[in-house]
Amino acid sequence: MTIKLGLTGSIGMGKSTTAAMFRDMNIPVWDADETVHRLYGQGGAAVAPVAALIPDAQHNGMISRDALKRAIAADPSLLDQLEKIVHPLVARDRAAFLENQATAPLVVLDIPLLYETGADAWLDAVLVVTADPETQAARVLARPGMTEAAFNQILARQTPDAEKRARADHVIVTKTLEQTRADVAKLITTLTGTGADNA
Repeated sequence: MTIKLGLTGSIGMGKSTTAAMFRDMNIPVWDADETVHRLYGQGGAAVAPVAALIPDAQHNGMISRDALKRAIAADPSLLDQLEKIVHPLVARDRAAFLENQATAPLVVLDIPLLYETGADAWLDAVLVVTADPETQAARVLARPGMTEAAFNQILARQTPDAEKRARADHVIVTKTLEQTRADVAKLITTLTGTGADNA
């Protein structure tokens, strides 16, 4: 049986870096954000239905996330309609990934809003990555175009870090790359009973 491990963490906690470490150790990773990017990209399954809902969002056969944000800011009711289009497509992509990896002992599902969307109900375990607030703020504010106000807005939409940690089955503190990598390898061993493949 494949163990489905959910990976989540607030912005700036090191989730993408941790997901990459699982990949480096040959653990299949499904990325919710990357899936949405693909669905919105050229030839993506979300392009036509989203363009039908918000025509201005389509540029060069792709959906512009900036245009979507502007449209939703102008008419918040569009968000519900957008989610009704995108969520089933994301779920279908995830189901295909799980089917393709049916023989893998462990898969990781990288889901930013894991608790917010109730994904913990169907996962076997959840890993939350965390860091101290100072480290988190320094990482996020170093991103191009990020402001303190925007950072605070994002945090307000996310389940608080303390609550995520309290609900998690596993927690990794992302202080250094070496320590995080070691903790990822240890968790793989704990979950699968075998050593991590660092190939």
